[in-house]
Amino acid sequence: MDRERRRVEEEEGKEMISDQQLAQQMAEGDQEAFELLVTRYHGPLLSYVAQQLKDRNKAEDIVQETFIRLIRHLQRYGEVEQLRPWLYKVALNLCRDYWRTASYRSEQTATIEMREEADPSPGADELLEKQEQAKVVVESLEWLPEIQQEVVRMRFFHDLKLQEIAELLDIPLSIVKSHLYGALRKLKRVLAKRDEIHISEFREPEKKQEREVLQHEIFH
Repeated sequence: MDRERRRVEEEEGKEMISDQQLAQQMAEGDQEAFELLVTRYHGPLLSYVAQQLKDRNKAEDIVQETFIRLIRHLQRYGEVEQLRPWLYKVALNLCRDYWRTASYRSEQTATIEMREEADPSPGADELLEKQEQAKVVVESLEWLPEIQQEVVRMRFFHDLKLQEIAELLDIPLSIVKSHLYGALRKLKRVLAKRDEIHISEFREPEKKQEREVLQHEIFH
């Protein structure tokens, strides 16, 4: 019993260690600190990069390279300020480097769709409804300019603070706020219109004129 309690206390203690403390311990060669940091950020980074690339396998490679660059940075400089935005910025820059390569231009990236199976347990209907609502929001992001899509994803899907987003994208905080509030207003209009018109119906070339009308109604 005492052993189990000590184990729980140790796990809780690890969760309380700040990012800066982990980075400092990593700089001193602490392997356990590195493993804990990977556990903390591998999932969120992979989700973020996979959304950027639409290629989960390539995203794995980029996340791995991100952690390698963190190790090199700490070995060279001994510290890193604001670890979380630093990791996201390195990952985003690696995505941009990949987009510039000939291999990316020559291949068609796969769109990964997560298929959710129905769960017969109690509450499954409610869970599936929430998943469907989330899917609708994700699809609606396609109607936003790319910069606004990035800001919304970083803020709500990855829980980054506005200042962290500003540092990550190298733009003023006021511009981040402007993009966020503008995106939320447009999303509200898109979601309101969705009950009247199915956005997916306007992806075909012959529906171009109708789509332009819908865009005008939403964004003006």
